[in-house]
Formats: sequence, structure tokens, C-alpha cells
Amino acid sequence: MTEQNNAGQSRPDSATDGRNHPGLTTDQLKQAYYDMLLIRRFEEKAGQLYGMGLIGGFCHLYIGQEAVVVGLQMAQKDGDKVITSYRDHGQMLAAGMDPRGVMAELTGRATGLSHGKGGSMHMFSREKNFYGGHGIVGAQVALGIGLAFANKYRGTDEVSITYFGEGASNQGQVFESFNLAALHKLPCVFVIENNRYGMGTSVERASASKALWKNGEPWGIPGKQVDGMDVEAVNAAAKEAIAHCRAGKGPYLLEMSTYRYRGHSMSDPAKYRQRSEVDEIRQKHDPIDHVRNLLKAAGVDDADFKEMETKVKEIVADATEFAKTSPEPDPSELFTDVLVGE
Repeated sequence: MTEQNNAGQSRPDSATDGRNHPGLTTDQLKQAYYDMLLIRRFEEKAGQLYGMGLIGGFCHLYIGQEAVVVGLQMAQKDGDKVITSYRDHGQMLAAGMDPRGVMAELTGRATGLSHGKGGSMHMFSREKNFYGGHGIVGAQVALGIGLAFANKYRGTDEVSITYFGEGASNQGQVFESFNLAALHKLPCVFVIENNRYGMGTSVERASASKALWKNGEPWGIPGKQVDGMDVEAVNAAAKEAIAHCRAGKGPYLLEMSTYRYRGHSMSDPAKYRQRSEVDEIRQKHDPIDHVRNLLKAAGVDDADFKEMETKVKEIVADATEFAKTSPEPDPSELFTDVLVGE
């Protein structure tokens, strides 16, 4: 049994694999596959550069969580704002930020998006409405509702997409933000990226709330739990949440059930979980493999996949070479962009 997508090409019905297919076209799936593959290969290279000593400080990789940001980004429009935590490289690429600038920032070069002064955790692009990765756990949530307030104050229908992890979900400022967002009906989509482990502690051990998508209920914030490894399910939920916000109905909470394949950061050996757990997710629930299987069933051949892989590798190689050959910031940059009170 098959269903016809909007591009007129058939795909297997959801009954054949037990997963939800809300209906991305084959062309949209190809774009999602490409975007997720770019994030995956970029992050793999970032991990290599960190091991070589070319990236200093912290580095939190997004490998395994690609479907979350890609599915959400596909549901957004120009003008919507995005803010996230320190696991931010994937969001930057999905937002359309130049891979050269992202890699240069990771390696602390003057050509980086934050001029080499932000590094892995603190990048920013006003042009792409990306308001930063933030190193303080949960701090970006309060800023996210500030962005939503600005949208409402200006009378636009733009929304704020505010990402945070399950480890940040019980921070006091998160609940304060829920209260204000609900009180003022702010157009903010709260996105919990529940990858099961905050630092080295599982969510089961750290959270009395076992259904994080219900955490907004005391303030009347609707929520939904979503398979964050399925880009179509993410996209469908994102469309619903964003439409809710655009209609002036206030905030919406999405809990994305996802998984990170690597440790919390590059210094984390992740010995708090079994290797078999990671292998099972990779083999049975990988977000990129899932879309690849859908595309194969829709008639996309190996040549198309090879072409996308080649293009992605070229982009990552170019970004890496650009970063390696770019200059470090001038010492005078120590005194720029610094606010001094009197």
C-alpha cells in the first residue's frame, strides 16, 4: 500500500514501518536528508579538529539530534527568531549560517561569526535571526521569551523558537519564563531536546516529572511529546506549535525525544551508559538512515545519495581549510565589544 505525496511520487505507507509520516514531499525529504547530513559530517570534522588541538575550550556535538533542528527549521519562516544552548553548531547550520564562519569561530579565528571570541558555545547572527548559543544552563530560555515579547510588541506574527535540554528543564528561570510567556500570551515555542542525559545523569534520576511535555500545564501551556528522531514527526508538530503561536494563542511546549551519540562534551567518555544502548539507537532509530530509507522507497537512487555526500564533504573540507588558514583575532580585539559601566 502506498500514499501519494505532494510531488506525485509514491512512498511506503506508515503501516509498513510503524512510524508516522505526516507528509513531507520527496523533494522536501531530500532537502532534509541533505541538511541533516551536512550537520552530521560537519560535527564529525569538528570532533576531529578538537582532537588535533585546533579547537579549544568546550565543544558539544549535535550528532544524533539532527532531525530536531531540521524539522523545526523547515516549519519556520523568515523573521522567526532562534535561541539555543551551548550545543549549537547544528542549529547554526540549519539556520543557513555559513559553514566557513561557523568552523572559523570554532577554531577561534578572526573570520568566525563572532570574530573568534565566542568559540563553540557563543555564536550569533543577527542576519539569520540566530540569537546565540549560551553557556549558562537554561539562561537562554528567559532571553527567548524576551525575543517573543519583542515580536508581540512590534505587532508581527513572528515567533521565537527557544531550545533547551532536559537537564535545564527544571531550572527556576525556565518556570519563571513559562509563567511570563503564558501571562502575556507570548509567541514562543519552547523546545526541550530530551537526549536522556544531562551531563552524565539520566533524566530518570534527575527529574521528578517523567512527562516533560506536561511541565507547562500549571500555566495552561499546551504541550506534545514528539519522536525527535523522525524529521517528519518533528516537522508536523512544529507546524502545529508555530501556528498556535502565530494565531496569538500564547506559548507552546514541545518535548523532542532524541539522543546524542557522543558524550556531553568532548571531555566526556560517556561511561554512564551502555555501549549497546548507543548501538541500538544508531542501528534502529538513526534520523538520517530513516530518511534515506524513505527516499530509497520513493525511487531515489544511489547516485543521488552519492552526489549529496560528495557535495557535503566538499563544503566541510572547504570550511575546514578556510578556518585553518584564517588569522587569529588581533590582540586589540580584547578591548572591543566590551561594555564598561561607570
